[in-house]
Amino acid sequence: FSYLQISEPNEFDIMLVMPVARIQLDESDDTGAYYYVEFKRSPQERGWLKFLEEDGKLSAFKMLQALREIIKQEVKNIKDVEVTVARKKAGSPAVTLQIKNPPSEISVDIILTLEVQQSWPPSTQSGLKIEQWLGKKVRRDLRFKSLYLVAKQNKREKVLRGNTWRISFSHIEKHMINNHGNSKTCCESDGPKCCRKGCLKLMKYLLEQLKMKYPKELEKFCSYHVKTAFLHSCVRWPSDSDWHLGDLDHCFQRCLGFFVDCLQKSQLTHFFIPQYNLLSLEDKARHHFLSRKISHELNNGFPVLHE
Repeated sequence: FSYLQISEPNEFDIMLVMPVARIQLDESDDTGAYYYVEFKRSPQERGWLKFLEEDGKLSAFKMLQALREIIKQEVKNIKDVEVTVARKKAGSPAVTLQIKNPPSEISVDIILTLEVQQSWPPSTQSGLKIEQWLGKKVRRDLRFKSLYLVAKQNKREKVLRGNTWRISFSHIEKHMINNHGNSKTCCESDGPKCCRKGCLKLMKYLLEQLKMKYPKELEKFCSYHVKTAFLHSCVRWPSDSDWHLGDLDHCFQRCLGFFVDCLQKSQLTHFFIPQYNLLSLEDKARHHFLSRKISHELNNGFPVLHE
């Protein structure tokens, strides 16, 4: 794979992080990932009040709408680059900017995020099983980091009011992927190099290429599925010697084999919330479709990467 040029990044995520004081979280379903948010005491800044529902819940929908309006106004002031606000995507936690910029267009997702300094909810208690890979101390330190909530509509909500928030662990995922070694010197300037990041890049790229080829069949899959399978692979093969730099193709195929397994069983456990299966059972046919396509790539030297 050394000759494979991973495509130029043209999509970026920016979290717009808003610190909030003490809040109460109520699960909105049985995934353990989606919550209603209420303030424990009336917020100090009166500005929050206009985003509350009658029942006191903090409305993700109202906050996203306000953010959209602010961004639309600001974009009008940008003179030297052509920037537009993309149409609202149903259930998306982001406001998306399209930046026209020869030779290619860039899209930037601005994701409305609440940051709370309080302990993670009970559903996360037995997740993040990284003891063998990164160690108990790292796990403990990570669990002390802030809780992030993104304005994400829960499709399974009985009445779609758009006031649910989903826990986000992207800051923790980024930390683990950057500090990925079982030994603390992995991939440091004078330490041994591994192929973990290369594997993740290749997995994401493969899914992107397959999605371009079968947009309809694969629309429900996103890079988060791949990232989750990759993190589980890091736990399953915890030691740095499992990821020698020269073994990229072997490691890539091993990660894909694990992902195909998950697809065939329709079972991909959320890395931080073990009760939450990211592959919903009503999509079995889609999971099997993707597992067949990936198996075909695996067995035929990855034709889609050379098209």
